[in-house]
Amino acid sequence: MFKRIVNEIDSVFARDPAARSRLEIILCYPGVHAIIFYRISNWLWRSGFKLPGRFISSLGRFTTGIEIHPGAKIGKRLFIDHGMGTVIGETSAIGDDVTIYHDVTLGGVAPGNDVKGSLRHPQIGNNVIIGSGAQLLGPIKVGNNARIGSNAVVVKDVEVGSTVVGIPARAVSEKNMPQDKHFDAYGGTPQAEDADPVIAMLDKLQNDIANLKMRVNELESENSELINSAKKWEAQ
Repeated sequence: MFKRIVNEIDSVFARDPAARSRLEIILCYPGVHAIIFYRISNWLWRSGFKLPGRFISSLGRFTTGIEIHPGAKIGKRLFIDHGMGTVIGETSAIGDDVTIYHDVTLGGVAPGNDVKGSLRHPQIGNNVIIGSGAQLLGPIKVGNNARIGSNAVVVKDVEVGSTVVGIPARAVSEKNMPQDKHFDAYGGTPQAEDADPVIAMLDKLQNDIANLKMRVNELESENSELINSAKKWEAQ
């Protein structure tokens, strides 16, 4: 466990330009503290000590503002940046090298005793970035290298390499697109105005309407010429 925690600290140092030293990460990064609490609580949970696991998890939430259920499955080198308000549910699964920002929810949509043991929370692949305020709800699958934009509400599967934004979330990039070597903060949320799929659709509709108006004007002009020709023919 110690080696894994050291590895996670090194991954944070590599991904966060604000980090000045590993000691600063150990002392001042609540995301790292939350992962340490999780590793302990998860070990207790898997060992059959459910109540102590939940208690350690509650201490972690009180200390860091990050709630991670001890039953969640989390891979290597998870980086929770800032982290306040982040919630990771019981049946969530997170792959390796994932980055999560603050106010993110990996939540279920079917509360109640009738769904005990069933998959209720998101399944996150490797190298995924989830922007601040994003809400991922239900047993959806997020493919490797996907990017979830800030404040997106994701209720459907996200394909490998896709970037999704909006409410509900829609893809704005082609699947399997090459990934840049640099780290994209906050889910690599597109900054261009035409990146929003809703705006792009409205722009397309506006262009189609303008083309239709142009065509109608052309037809009216042709019709007027035909009428004038007919009147001249009748006059003769």
